Amino acid sequence: MIFGLNLSEQTTGTDSRGVVREYFRRSSCQEDGLIVPEAGWAQINVTESNYGAIRGLHAEATDKLVGIISGEAYGVWIDGRPGSATFGNVVTAQLRPGLKVFVPSGVLNGFQSLADPSQYLYCFSAEWSRDMEGFSVNPLDEELGIRWPVSISHENRDQISEKDATSPTWESTRRILLNRSASS
Repeated sequence: MIFGLNLSEQTTGTDSRGVVREYFRRSSCQEDGLIVPEAGWAQINVTESNYGAIRGLHAEATDKLVGIISGEAYGVWIDGRPGSATFGNVVTAQLRPGLKVFVPSGVLNGFQSLADPSQYLYCFSAEWSRDMEGFSVNPLDEELGIRWPVSISHENRDQISEKDATSPTWESTRRILLNRSASS
C-alpha cells in the first residue's frame, strides 16, 4: 500500500463460459485494512474512453474504488493530502481487467485509455456533484514528470477536456493546499 492507495488483484473464477471477477467484498477489503463505507458505495459510474483520451487528475472529497472493466489504461495517482508523509508523490500503473485500486479521499486520480475504447469503473463513498469539495491538477503539467504512453495535445478535445487542460499546475495547487492546511 502506497499513501493509502491499494492496488490489488481481484479474486477470479474461470470456466468454459468465461470469467467472473469479484470486484468488491466488504470482508476482503477489511482484511486488507481498507476503510469501507458503512452504508456501502453511494454511487457507481462507468466511463467509456477512446484510445489516448485522458481523464483527470481529480481529487474529490470521497474514497474511490476504481478499475478497468474492459480494455486497458495507464493509471496515475498523486498524494494531495498536505498532512501526509507522501504528499506530492506520484504513482503510476498499467491497468487491466482483474486489477482494482482503492483511492483515498484527497488523492488525485487520473488515467489514459490505451484501448478503443476502455471502460473504467468508479465506486464513490459519497455521491458526486459538481460542487463537491475537491481539486484538480493539469495532467500535462511537465513538472509532474508523467510519461503518458500516448502523446497528447492541450488543444485536442478528443484527448483531454477543457477543464483538465486548463486546470492549475501541481506547484500552484500544492501551495494552495499547504496554505489551507496551515490556516486550519
